[in-house]
Amino acid sequence: MRQRRSAQKRRRALEFEAFCAGAAGRLLHVAHLLTAEPPDDAPQAERLLVRSLARTYAGWDRLRGEDPYEAARQQLVSRFAQTAWRYRRSSGGLLDRLSPQERLVLVLRMSEGVAEEQTAAVLGLPPERVHQILLRASAAMLSRRPPAAGRTRPEVATP
Repeated sequence: MRQRRSAQKRRRALEFEAFCAGAAGRLLHVAHLLTAEPPDDAPQAERLLVRSLARTYAGWDRLRGEDPYEAARQQLVSRFAQTAWRYRRSSGGLLDRLSPQERLVLVLRMSEGVAEEQTAAVLGLPPERVHQILLRASAAMLSRRPPAAGRTRPEVATP
């Protein structure tokens, strides 16, 4: 009995290790985008990823046929959403001009390819609202203007 239990624990650890080897890089990229930290200096993104992977490992045996990447991403997204107030200030990352909610919608829809209805369900918002947030975030990223907080009035030449 004891040997069987330790063999199960070893198998579980090896399965999770293999999963992390394949998925941790992609999940870390998602965490970088969400926290708006640059990839070379991202302690909050790394902390977010580690906590999400720890929760995924805790529920590893209960996945039973579910996609482990989906479960880990769900943990990452829910942890980010719970602590989004920490990520309001820009850090110099790729999506730093967006609000945390805009980053979340943009990353789920555009980077991760999650359907609008699923994104709405995850965030507890109507699909129409998710669509509007996506449009606003996309427009902000496509504009060449600096973020609103750092915006200055252009100098006007006087004759």
